[in-house]
Amino acid sequence: MSLAPRAVIVHRTTEYEELLARHGTHGQAEFFLTSRGRSIREVAERHRRSRQALAAVSAAVPARWRRARVERSDLDRFLFAPEDVVVVAGQDGLVANTAKYLAGQPVVGIDTDPGRNTGVLVRHGAEDTGRLLQAAVGRGATTDELTMVEAIADDTQRLVALNEIYLGRPDHQTSRYRLELDGGRGGGGGTSGGKAGGAGHGSEEVTAGEAQASSGVLVGTGTGATGWLRSLWGERGGGRPLPAPGEARLLWFVREAWPSPTTGTSLVDGDLTAGRGLRLTVECDRLVAFGDGMESDALELTWGQSVRVGVSDTSLRLLV
Repeated sequence: MSLAPRAVIVHRTTEYEELLARHGTHGQAEFFLTSRGRSIREVAERHRRSRQALAAVSAAVPARWRRARVERSDLDRFLFAPEDVVVVAGQDGLVANTAKYLAGQPVVGIDTDPGRNTGVLVRHGAEDTGRLLQAAVGRGATTDELTMVEAIADDTQRLVALNEIYLGRPDHQTSRYRLELDGGRGGGGGTSGGKAGGAGHGSEEVTAGEAQASSGVLVGTGTGATGWLRSLWGERGGGRPLPAPGEARLLWFVREAWPSPTTGTSLVDGDLTAGRGLRLTVECDRLVAFGDGMESDALELTWGQSVRVGVSDTSLRLLV
């Protein structure tokens, strides 16, 4: 007998809950905000709407299904199973935070606060949950396959992200490294849910490369082209077309590269199609690579290590 599907509901702590955790009581939090000319009523109302939507999502899970619930800060310790259907209840960014830990499981994006989110990834209301869960395990499910970006270090650490991967110092100060492009894939695949179990390197048609000093490198997808990546793209004049969310193409930009007797600025932006990679070799004490703003779950890179960034074989299956 096969296992019933499991609905995994992903949510995050609300602003109101964060205020209570910091100040202890509603009254203390209200005093803190009032003394700064702000009201707690709006924050409390958003919390109420969010929790009401979360309750509706939970109630819509079919009775015979198994279920689990995970908060954003626990994602890196949660084990997703192949038969899971993942319900992300919150903001668009929460879908991106969740995607890096998945391996092809279907994802339902539920907007818990309509009107405040753009709805690029959380496209449905809580009332649609039951229908979407049934569709996810049926044969007629329609999904958008969203391209992801991956970074694979030479010690097999692997990181996957939906929007972008940043490589540089954690404090965003000057990073020193050597940058080069190659036209070959890395070695065999690894696990898609975390840092361990990645692939080795291996490359073809490697460029001569360039030693650089900058505030880091950003490599992003079409989904990420509405955020941080778009900001850099606009600063560079928008010369290259932005990729579509399902297109197997990435854009990369070096942030604020500066020339010196030992560093250059000729290799500062470009695109990466499937099979083409951007390789960074560390030439300072420590750099990190993190995805989608989750700095707490980063690859740690030390002097002499290299990391290759390119289009991931993993994609996000978002129900439409």
